[in-house]
Amino acid sequence: MLFVKVDDLRAGMRLGKPIYNKNGVLLYDRDTKLTMQAIYGIKNFGLLGLYILEPAEPVPPMTEDDITFERFQTMAVFSIREDLDLIDSGKKDKGLDWLCSLIIKNYGGLDHKINFVQSLRSSEDFVYKHVLNVAILSAIIAGQMGFPVGRINLLVKAAVLHDIGALKLNQIPDAEDVDDGTKEIIKRNTQETLTRYGDLDEDVQKLITQMQELYTREDAGNISDALKESVNANILYVADAYDRMTAMKSFEEPTSEVKAVRALLADEERYNKKVVNALIQAINILYPGVCVELTNGEKGLVILGNEENIFEPVVLDFRDNSLYDLSSPSVKEKVQIADVMKTMDNRIKLDHKLLEEYGAQ
Repeated sequence: MLFVKVDDLRAGMRLGKPIYNKNGVLLYDRDTKLTMQAIYGIKNFGLLGLYILEPAEPVPPMTEDDITFERFQTMAVFSIREDLDLIDSGKKDKGLDWLCSLIIKNYGGLDHKINFVQSLRSSEDFVYKHVLNVAILSAIIAGQMGFPVGRINLLVKAAVLHDIGALKLNQIPDAEDVDDGTKEIIKRNTQETLTRYGDLDEDVQKLITQMQELYTREDAGNISDALKESVNANILYVADAYDRMTAMKSFEEPTSEVKAVRALLADEERYNKKVVNALIQAINILYPGVCVELTNGEKGLVILGNEENIFEPVVLDFRDNSLYDLSSPSVKEKVQIADVMKTMDNRIKLDHKLLEEYGAQ
């Protein structure tokens, strides 16, 4: 799969990912061959480019959950863009409460893990895609922790609005590491915009302020105990950090899910461990069929996941078909998972065929 800039699209190229309109209606499915008319229409969507299948490349597998997730993301970004732009200009939003309820309905009470797949973003749409993902992740985490709907609604609404101050910047930062000065500007702009907006629950604005305090204080030692113990603020903070780390950007490789989660777990002073563990329990990271890179330089396939410790599954070595049970102390002294392998569009590389063949033995 290749990423092709919009200006370099040519008739006959096959789409690697579906394209939806703002209402979630499928315009072009995967494997669709582009026509010149389609290319002209796509240029009006404001996309940087598209993922294109190579000439002999088969269409990669996608579950129904994956398809639904991508469709929802596309539809919701259009809605969030409209509402945030209205609020930013001092006007009343059109459907913020409706969108929050939809996020909660879809992701606030999941009974299974989902694949949280990032889509490419640019400086022009970073804020809209970022706050949407933080809202979805917050709903997923809160649902995993058994929160009531009212509390999840507070989190989701705060997530959608928490970065609105970035819209006033001349250049919206789409980097993982935003400098301290820019953070303070975004924090001030957000507070001013929401105060001017007025039509906002006091608890929502308070929660956003708490989350921003966590985000802008690099020295964890300066964070008050009360703020550290605010589970709601920590959910927003973890969701924000995870999305920034794993976001697909136009100029650099994203951090993988494995490395992102390890970074969150390694810094307990900054990231609430219970919240991070709830995130791990809610999204798929290392599960059967995932291709991985090992610390011994080899590549392998996850055969059996490990719910107690996701970093210690059973892995099949591609080189000699040997099995590594990474939960065994003697094994993990010698080899561990270094990272997951990714496809061009940032999907975790899967090998269902090999998994089936192994299972049949």
